[in-house]
Amino acid sequence: MEENLVQQNIPFKITIEDVQKLIDHSSVNRQSTGPITLESYDYTKYHPMDVIYNWMDLIKDKYSDVVTQHYLGHTHEQRPIYYFKVGWPSEKTKKVILMDCGIHAREWIAVAYCQWFMREILERRKSDPLINKLLRQVDFYVIPVLNVDGYIYTWTTERLWRKNRSPQNGGTCFGVDLNRNFDAHWCSVGADTFCDSIVFCGPSAASELETKALVKLFKQVQSNMLMYLTIHNFGKLILLPYGYKTNQSENHNEMETVANRAIEKMKELHDNEYVVGSTSVILYYTSGTSADWAAEQNIKFAYTYELRDDGEFGFELPADQIKPTCEETLTSMLSMFDYINEKYLEPLDVGGGAVVIGSLWTNTLLSLFICVYYAFSH
Repeated sequence: MEENLVQQNIPFKITIEDVQKLIDHSSVNRQSTGPITLESYDYTKYHPMDVIYNWMDLIKDKYSDVVTQHYLGHTHEQRPIYYFKVGWPSEKTKKVILMDCGIHAREWIAVAYCQWFMREILERRKSDPLINKLLRQVDFYVIPVLNVDGYIYTWTTERLWRKNRSPQNGGTCFGVDLNRNFDAHWCSVGADTFCDSIVFCGPSAASELETKALVKLFKQVQSNMLMYLTIHNFGKLILLPYGYKTNQSENHNEMETVANRAIEKMKELHDNEYVVGSTSVILYYTSGTSADWAAEQNIKFAYTYELRDDGEFGFELPADQIKPTCEETLTSMLSMFDYINEKYLEPLDVGGGAVVIGSLWTNTLLSLFICVYYAFSH
């Protein structure tokens, strides 16, 4: 290949000298090492699915005051898909922010980020004023791993597997690209009807169990959903709808403003530059994506994150980049949430400090009135 490129005077650069070395290095923990604890859980490593299942159980048990775990659906191989609902209990109707990770099996950093996100908002739920207020007025729905079968397959068989593991064409090939399977101009562009393709869109829109499960959850919370976030890698991008056309979404300008503020915060933290724009404009044409589908369901903010890196390691992002990647991504999201706080949440924290202060003033005035009454009546 090198000789051919040189003969044709085509410039090139080898970005990864040994892919297998990266695979071996990033998947040291292929087997479970027994029971885990949240205190010892290492968020700077990639974890296999059985460990993640255990971690999810520990999270729901330790943070039961604010977390509930729910069954989303099951995969073709009969594995459960779970999601967390995170928010302070409230009698009032709350906004919803939904986030999924691991829709593409090989994108391990996305799965690592969902775990990082959960830890951070839970540990800060009382001390951080913004997160505390968000959890009082917003319910976060977090799916740590949507494509469970595919994710396990990347640990056991083929590290760079992308799709799910449903049999196609009578079992002659396997897997559908779940992010080409949604009913958003399904399979019109940037997807393939050939089942061996990595962007195989499936036999029909929403044909896959994982897709059906996510759509069902969407429908349950759609009337209150304010934001949808789907986490991927790589490319260092925050993508806006749409992928199948260059037309902009109805609130494109607002989405772009929020995303640009977010990437400014990312750059401040680790001097890492991300790019914002519509999928079809700054990446490529594609159809049937979850974010485009969400936008067409009138979800106001629908973003696709493409995390580190920009091609040097690709899907084999080394574990030593988990921490900075998650830190900058969380910083960007907190910037988005701060905007939501400013524009879409109630100015006073229901059940929080403002109510307490108001109650104190009421009690003080009532006490003063009683004192004055008794003073003049005697």
